[in-house]
Amino acid sequence: MIGIIGTLAHYATLILLVEIWAFHPVAATTIGFGFGAVVNYLLNYRYTFNSTKAHRDAGPKFALIALATGLLNTLTVCVGVGMLGLNYILVQAAATATVFLLNFVLNSLWTFRESDAT
Repeated sequence: MIGIIGTLAHYATLILLVEIWAFHPVAATTIGFGFGAVVNYLLNYRYTFNSTKAHRDAGPKFALIALATGLLNTLTVCVGVGMLGLNYILVQAAATATVFLLNFVLNSLWTFRESDAT
C-alpha cells in the first residue's frame, strides 16, 4: 500500500507537470520520481519496514537505490517517448512495473535490513 502512495505522488507530479505546465515527459518523470522517492522513504521507514535504523544509515542506501532505479525509469521513458513515440502514461506504466518491484526488493534486502543496523 505504501508503494502505491509513493507511485501516486510520482504520477500526480508527472501528469501535472506535463498537462498543466507543458514539461517534457522525461523531465516530468524525473521530477515525479524524486518526489515519489521522498514519500516512499518516509513511509517505508516508518510503516512498511518499521525501521529502527538511523537515517544516516538508511537514508544514503535508499538514495543510492533511488538514484539507480530513477535512472532506469528516466531511460525507459526517454526511449519509449523520445525514440519510439509512445504515450508517456503507457511508457511510465511499463517503467513502473519494473522499478516498483526492484525498489522494494533492493530496499528490503539492503536499506532496511535490521541486521545491518548501526
